[in-house]
Amino acid sequence: MSNPIVIEFNSVTKYFKRNSMLSSGLKHLLLNLPKHMEHMAKLSKFYALKDVSFDVRKGESLGVIGRNGSGKSTTLSLIANVLKPNEGKVKTSGHICSLLELGAGFHHELNGAENIILNGVLMGMTKKQVKDKFREIVEFSGLEDFLEQPIRTYSSGMLARLGFSVAVHLNPEILLLDEILSVGDIAFTEKCLKKMESFRKQGVTIVLVSHSPEMVVSFCDRAIWLDSGRVMNIGPAKIVCEEYREGMVG
Repeated sequence: MSNPIVIEFNSVTKYFKRNSMLSSGLKHLLLNLPKHMEHMAKLSKFYALKDVSFDVRKGESLGVIGRNGSGKSTTLSLIANVLKPNEGKVKTSGHICSLLELGAGFHHELNGAENIILNGVLMGMTKKQVKDKFREIVEFSGLEDFLEQPIRTYSSGMLARLGFSVAVHLNPEILLLDEILSVGDIAFTEKCLKKMESFRKQGVTIVLVSHSPEMVVSFCDRAIWLDSGRVMNIGPAKIVCEEYREGMVG
């Protein structure tokens, strides 16, 4: 019997409104208002995703690949319930921990220790639960000597260390990662990959956005290739990544 579906996209479309009403000049706008309004009704939306459908089962690792602007981060934001679809439905089941953007969920004037508590609470844990995991989080991050410093002084690599360390110690059932491993040093990246592999064995569902087909092939069961907001292919990671490489070269 197959594992239950924990993430489901059903004909999902997500667009953002953009304001370019005056791009052609105010005089031109006033002289051609009816025609301009009809034209802008069609062009004033940027479609990040268009009629996207897929599902992810419990314990599966899904890689999301595609060039910049293809809709990868929007997909993760919809799974995390940070964004809502304009059309279609997104359903999830389970406690979600996400690293969607470097430094997201942190207050840059607070120090590292304070931000561990803040970030954990924002991910849905109680203050006591975060405190119980505090020492493990700090040891994994390797930032013991920097906990009293405000995180505005942290490098991008240090922010990645702190964010990942919090997320992976808060008992996620679904873990969302958006290129977060690309900014850390090699040793910490290896440490993260080992932690993620242990999650796979525990049945944690992982959705990983990456520009690296090699990482997706080595870590993920399946992959989805997005281009201009549409699904180009979804299937076994190796096959999808090979087609993606060929598509980029062509």
